[in-house]
Amino acid sequence: MFSNIRIASFLIPLAVAGVLAGNVPAAQATTHGSRCRGEGVDASARIRYHADIVIKAPLSRIFRLQTRVEGWPDWQKPVLSSKRLDHGPLRAGSSWRWTTPAPATATTPATTMHITSTLRRLKSEDCLLWSGPAVGEGVRIDQGVHLWTFTRVKGGVRVHTEETWTGAQVEADVATSTKLLGAGLEAWLRDLKTAAESR
Repeated sequence: MFSNIRIASFLIPLAVAGVLAGNVPAAQATTHGSRCRGEGVDASARIRYHADIVIKAPLSRIFRLQTRVEGWPDWQKPVLSSKRLDHGPLRAGSSWRWTTPAPATATTPATTMHITSTLRRLKSEDCLLWSGPAVGEGVRIDQGVHLWTFTRVKGGVRVHTEETWTGAQVEADVATSTKLLGAGLEAWLRDLKTAAESR
């Protein structure tokens, strides 16, 4: 689940590479408190972000884009590769390995993040929760936990996402890590909206 600087995408979020644009509003750095089948993001994590977007497309299309994890590179440029590690329908316990670039920072080199995500919770066309580590040369997120919820609203579907990161390296600079995570999640939502509305 990492980030545009999509270290956020890393854990995709753990998703994404690019240029970090602007500051993350302080209010967005708090947790929203959503859950999927009774489970949410890490309540004790110091690095957290949540965001929402309304997408004018059928819920089934949006959910399919998000759950067909091997197809992420088709609509998210920052995702370089994504491969399922099991077969059959995506379900609790399913895992996939994916990669995304991470730019250099003041303390880490530019690298490619290798993320292994495992689905913990799923309710069809309602919510997803996955987690896993992200590792690159000189960069590590010990655990990212990424939640998505999907709600029909007037004019489309509200997609909500939350993610938390833990690990000594990212916790050494909470402000920068939160900014990276926020940029990645915001970019992921924009990419999902573009993909869903253009099909």
